[in-house]
Amino acid sequence: MPAKKTATSLALFAIALCLALPASAQIYQWKDSNGKTVMSDKPPPGKVPASKPTDPDAAAAPAPAQPAAPQAPAWVDQEMAFRKRQLEAREQAEKEAKEAADAAIRSENCQKMSRWLQRLESGQRMSSLNDKGERQFMDDTQRAQEADNLRRSYESQCQ
Repeated sequence: MPAKKTATSLALFAIALCLALPASAQIYQWKDSNGKTVMSDKPPPGKVPASKPTDPDAAAAPAPAQPAAPQAPAWVDQEMAFRKRQLEAREQAEKEAKEAADAAIRSENCQKMSRWLQRLESGQRMSSLNDKGERQFMDDTQRAQEADNLRRSYESQCQ
């Protein structure tokens, strides 16, 4: 029985091979009205000038000895342009996010300087810690110098 199955399988394979032979039909190549190269197994429509049918076996033949400049298909150019636009959009978004973060930090610093300047100008006693960790109170001249420095910084950074 195994020999009968092998013979049947071999016969089916031979039939399938014979049916596949007509699949090697002529291939036609032409340029359409948009200038794109079209390849088909049917001849071009009547309004497009016909070119020679391309032999499928010749298409598989090696390229001519003269090196031709490789041309990328149109979809490759479109894909590259798309990726470039994506990259530019991502860079623009990152730049805008960085600018927004910088603006938020600048605004917060300006608010802090404004509050500190209001405290200095309020006249209440202010203190700071020295190197030993002891509290030191600011006298009026130190307070005025600190307020002037802070006012200059505020004017240069916040306006």
